[in-house]
Amino acid sequence: QVQLVESGGGLVQAGGSLRLSCAASGLTFNNYAMGWFRQAPGLEREFVAAITVGGASTYYADSVKGRFTISRDNAKNTVYLQMNSLKPEDTAVYYCAGIRPRTYRSTYYYYKNYEYWGQGTQVTVSS
Repeated sequence: QVQLVESGGGLVQAGGSLRLSCAASGLTFNNYAMGWFRQAPGLEREFVAAITVGGASTYYADSVKGRFTISRDNAKNTVYLQMNSLKPEDTAVYYCAGIRPRTYRSTYYYYKNYEYWGQGTQVTVSS
């Protein structure tokens, strides 16, 4: 049984930082690219960042580029999202997800292409 378990969310003031972690089990982690998505109330789930199997390539939404960093540790079956310079508009539930490697970068941006999902962790940024 595949499990993705996020942690590290919480309440932070604008300008602060948080580091999210996602621990994977039940799958061959280094066979999967990983992504982070977020969803605010009443809005569709949106892409935040993705990282390829070996970590050589990373992709970011324009809204987080330069502020967020995705990374992975295949020895620990864990993917991370370092979030700096947080803004109130970053407030959402953050989800990690796994996807088999794809040829086209655009595939990583659409949440329906991902196979496995965590339960989410709440991030709240106060102004």
